[in-house]
Amino acid sequence: MDSLYHFFETFLVSYELFIAAMFLTVGITICAFMFALVFGMFFAFLKLTKIRVLMWISDFYVWIIRGTPLIVQIFVLYYGLTNIILMPTFWAVTVALAFHVGGYLTEIIRGSINSIDKGQQEAGSSLGMSAALTMRRIILPQAFRRAIPSFGNQFIIALKDSSLASFIGMQELFGVANLEGSTNFDFMTYLLVVAVYYLFIVYVFTILVKFLERKMSVSD
Repeated sequence: MDSLYHFFETFLVSYELFIAAMFLTVGITICAFMFALVFGMFFAFLKLTKIRVLMWISDFYVWIIRGTPLIVQIFVLYYGLTNIILMPTFWAVTVALAFHVGGYLTEIIRGSINSIDKGQQEAGSSLGMSAALTMRRIILPQAFRRAIPSFGNQFIIALKDSSLASFIGMQELFGVANLEGSTNFDFMTYLLVVAVYYLFIVYVFTILVKFLERKMSVSD
């Protein structure tokens, strides 16, 4: 009973710190995911060109992302970027996370585009539309609609992966929990508190993704 009381007491006392950290965590994740969509689309289209050199470049990118731990990618990109150009830690972390998530979105976008019936490309051509226009107006809207569940899943993974930003000094949710836990010699309570915040954010985004799925299904 005392432990439960202590948990709620810690939760209430530290809520200002965690609320600020929660907005930082969500901000990193949203910005990283938007950049990752750009990376994902670019490398997915490289692979869809069927030009061998461009396909190799895309495969190499995906291979690097899949084959190395995220923490290594963040360290390399963060210290590499900040050695080349001065930028705030927020944006350096965001670019590093976007580069990682973009590798997985590359395969999701490529698979979604390939899942669209080839006959629709031919139908666009028969209407006098160019290949690019057919892709933009017919293929991509359907492909993105099919990819919404995968995008939602990848977004939640990115949200949790953003906790690794604490290793390079970001005071996002996990960073705050780690700092407060070490300051108060009470890691377990602060870890449980931060778990509640992550569960809340994931719940909210899960609801949003389901709403988006229903909305797009109706419009379909």
